[in-house]
Amino acid sequence: MKFPYRLDKFISHFAEVPRSKAKQGIKRKHVEVNGEVIIKADHSVNEGDTVTWYGESINAVGKRYFMLNKPEGYVCANQDELHATVFDLLDEPLASQLQVAGRLDIDTTGLVLITSDGDWNHVLTSPRHQKYKTYLVECEMPITDDAIEQLENGVQLHNERELTKPAKVEKLADYAIRLSIYEGKYHQVKRMLAAVGNGVAALHREAIANIVLDDALAPGEYRALTESEIKLH
Repeated sequence: MKFPYRLDKFISHFAEVPRSKAKQGIKRKHVEVNGEVIIKADHSVNEGDTVTWYGESINAVGKRYFMLNKPEGYVCANQDELHATVFDLLDEPLASQLQVAGRLDIDTTGLVLITSDGDWNHVLTSPRHQKYKTYLVECEMPITDDAIEQLENGVQLHNERELTKPAKVEKLADYAIRLSIYEGKYHQVKRMLAAVGNGVAALHREAIANIVLDDALAPGEYRALTESEIKLH
């Protein structure tokens, strides 16, 4: 959304109320713009205007970008009846307008990106843009050179017609690799290891595109992205 806004749309969006309730409040003279009571729902709100709703100031929150160090046991959803979500770890206004850019399974830890910018999210997560996601993979069995070659060339996942796109693989130890992929298939890393006769004992995402998880963030902590990180080099 960009300025100018219709007043009813501004209130509905930033106060998180139904459009009908916003119009009702305007009609009943409970809305002020720059100290003046406004009773027209189509009144234009411009950047820098001060809007109050039933005496409370409404702030227009711009596009937001965060990185979170996801702990195990949290799901990447706005709401979940059974589990805590990554949004429970945020202390931000209008959290319902935020979305996860690249989900992680409940038992996977590491970098999660959260934003209100849907276009940025699409560029980051669409395979067409080839933004690599990098994982530290602890394998259940020693990783062989043959398995690494298969992962690099593409493997056949169960119930998939085409091979996975070529991956970047770095062997770190007998049981550990660094794996980079730009697709986002369901449980892809776990299924790729299964396809080469191995399994995943632990999975941690350390980077997406040029955005690397900040070492200063303890599990459960988050921070805003820098301008350089947001640019998605």
